[in-house]
Amino acid sequence: VQLQAYGGGLVQAGGSLRLSCAASGPIFSDYTLGWFRQAPGKEREFAAGIRWSGTESGYADSVKGRFTISRDNAENTVYLQMNSLKPEDTSVYYCAVSTRVIFPTTPSFYDYWGQGTLVTVSS
Repeated sequence: VQLQAYGGGLVQAGGSLRLSCAASGPIFSDYTLGWFRQAPGKEREFAAGIRWSGTESGYADSVKGRFTISRDNAENTVYLQMNSLKPEDTSVYYCAVSTRVIFPTTPSFYDYWGQGTLVTVSS
């Protein structure tokens, strides 16, 4: 599985961005596609995830109510709509795929990673 993330950029606080992650290779319905983020000097953290089947999704408390994850099976693409952005959302955002049966929020349970895309939120 190969992943290509894009859509990052510079936005003012309160603004919106939509990240995309295009997947190539076999993606099965019980796989989880996740978005993680890593700010300078901090550990990589889970932001949102969704089962490829669409039957389950989850969010970190820090983004709940502001971010929405969705997927387009026909395009093999997962999106992260980010609204009401805050300066503390500034990070490199990564998409990843987990082949595990569980719905993981820990980076070590993800098997494939895309390159990051930088999101900068100015105050």
